[in-house]
Amino acid sequence: MQASGFRDTGRFMLRPARPGVYTPTNLAKLMRCLDPQGNIALPIRTRGAGSASTDCNQSPAGTVIRTTGLDRIVRIDAYNHTVTAEAGVRLGTLVSALAKQGLELIGNHDSMERTLGGALASPCMGPGIGDRASYLSSQLINVKVITAAGKVMNVSEQKQHLLNAFRLSYGLLGVIYEATLRVAQDVGLKFYLLPHRNRVYIDVRRYETDPGSAYETPWRIKDWGESTVLPHVFKSLNRVIPIPSVRYKLIDGISAATHGLVNSKFVNNGNNFATTSRRRRTKPRNLLYSTWCFPATDFSVVAKAYVDFCQQTQQSNGYRCDMPAVGFRVSKDPSALLSPSFDEPVFALQTTSTQQHGWDDFVIDLAQFAENWGGTPLFSQSRAFRAEHAAQSYTTRLDFFRKIRRQLDPDNRLLNPFLAQSFG
Repeated sequence: MQASGFRDTGRFMLRPARPGVYTPTNLAKLMRCLDPQGNIALPIRTRGAGSASTDCNQSPAGTVIRTTGLDRIVRIDAYNHTVTAEAGVRLGTLVSALAKQGLELIGNHDSMERTLGGALASPCMGPGIGDRASYLSSQLINVKVITAAGKVMNVSEQKQHLLNAFRLSYGLLGVIYEATLRVAQDVGLKFYLLPHRNRVYIDVRRYETDPGSAYETPWRIKDWGESTVLPHVFKSLNRVIPIPSVRYKLIDGISAATHGLVNSKFVNNGNNFATTSRRRRTKPRNLLYSTWCFPATDFSVVAKAYVDFCQQTQQSNGYRCDMPAVGFRVSKDPSALLSPSFDEPVFALQTTSTQQHGWDDFVIDLAQFAENWGGTPLFSQSRAFRAEHAAQSYTTRLDFFRKIRRQLDPDNRLLNPFLAQSFG
């Protein structure tokens, strides 16, 4: 008798599926995790390094698939300038392996602790140089995905519209198993904004035929100052100095001095390996952040309004971010269906802080500010965005994506409650 022939008589009970976290290490194990016949709790969400600031990769009552066990670099093709790797490979590891072959990723991308799959399925942006170097996903030319039905799907450039849907798809169309990227257009712009000092530090990047020697040590010192010294020092100051006016005056002074020192001719040349290899953290920085994208044509006005917003917020409720806001120009890029710069260049503005108390209320106000100024939310990085505003921002592209998602996942096996607000 087949198992389907048994009835529940009350004497025996089928074990209910339990929530859990799985870390498959090969294709067969990943396929079993997504097998509809398996006893696995729904919904299923995929997580790489866990760097998202929203709940897009959470599933408290269902199943989380961690891709970090899929960490093999399959092939580096120096002749055709491509690399193929599994979804769990850390970007820092990939950058190092490419550098040994005289290659590098196209574009300059932060957060080297991120996994390749996560960086392709959600926005991985940096101060891109050229017209199509802002998103890592724009360099994707082939992807192997395990669908919600547990089947392998191969999507190449011959299926351009489908490939565009899989870029920045937030794991809603399937779980990325393996990806092939172009590797190796011109100015990239990154900045650090201190709203309470009314000051900006600019990091301008351009390609040079002969940039000279690229030394890693200055870039390591730069990263150490920006991402390690400041957060740890500010956390300590917030604990030991109770008077806000004194504490924040000292914090702003340290921020200005640090960025004035490290963003100088001390680090005036480099390459992607030198500028990113020092960021190979196994865990993301313990910082709070929320990122929004604003039209580039209006950003000078938005930046001034953001400074006013931060100063007024501190005056009204006492909360302020202790870390500088970080931003960069993102080129127009229609290569992904859910690209926030699909129609025009944008500036991505990441608000960052170490202060948990008051943060949740602050990001609600920040989301309202962003909405008022035409900001586009990122489903993995924009805290407290409204689903209605996201629908207005992505317009008919979101509707088209929903149709594709329903075809590939008709039973909503990959849709958690957070994402259901926008993609249900």
